[in-house]
Parts: sequence; C-alpha cells; structure tokens
Amino acid sequence: MPVETDVERLRAAGLRVTQPRLAVLAAVRDRPHLDADTITRLARVRLGRISVQAVYDALHALTAAGLLRRFAPAGGPARYELAGDDHDHLVCRECGAIVDTRRNRAPGPCLDPGGATFAVESTEVTYWGRCPTCQQQHHR
Repeated sequence: MPVETDVERLRAAGLRVTQPRLAVLAAVRDRPHLDADTITRLARVRLGRISVQAVYDALHALTAAGLLRRFAPAGGPARYELAGDDHDHLVCRECGAIVDTRRNRAPGPCLDPGGATFAVESTEVTYWGRCPTCQQQHHR
C-alpha cells in the first residue's frame, strides 16, 4: 500500500496545499510532541521565513481537519502530533520528556464515565513520573 504524502493528506482533508501547512506537517511528523515555538523554528529551517501567526493558523487548520492532534500536559504548552492512533502519554516531571503509551482497550474504572449524559468521543490520559534517565540521575 503506498504511503500517503502530506500533499495528499491535505487534499483529502479538503485543505489547500500551502508551504506553511506542509512545513508544519513535516515538523510534527519528524518530531512528535513539539510545542508551537519549536514547530515555528523547524518550519523556518524548511522555508526560510514564516510568521508565528502563519504557524498558529496552520496548526489550527490541521487540527480542525483531524490531521494533527493537540494535547496539553498540565502546566506546560500545548503539544502536537499526527492524528491517527489512539494512545496516551507518559510525561517526565523532571526533564519534560514525553513518550507514547498504548492504552489497554478494556476501559477500567478511571475511564468509565458512569452515568454521564455525554456521548464520549475520546479520552486523554497523561501519566506523570520520572523517565529512566532522570531515575538514574536521582539515585546517584
């Protein structure tokens, strides 16, 4: 099965193909869990010049179209990754590293909304702790 290109992804989502959108998609694809400032720096490497507003506009359009997923760990800036697979995140309290973790598909008590009247569409779970590197440094 051929790999879909970023141009094809944009067109399939009904979005115009623009250089800022392509640069933002490429940055997030290459390095998930980036914040908008880092995405802006990487987009500038690709394009030479791009305004912060153009990056935010692209992030908004790509997220609204379902191509990117936005998540915001408590106390930190919003982060972006390619949309698609359903997963949660492990976040290191010391260095801020973020790692994807696969969710057990059988909902446990913490994922059961009980008698909620909402039609639940998704959940976001963030696990906080220390990554292996910070654990090693902490025990020295």
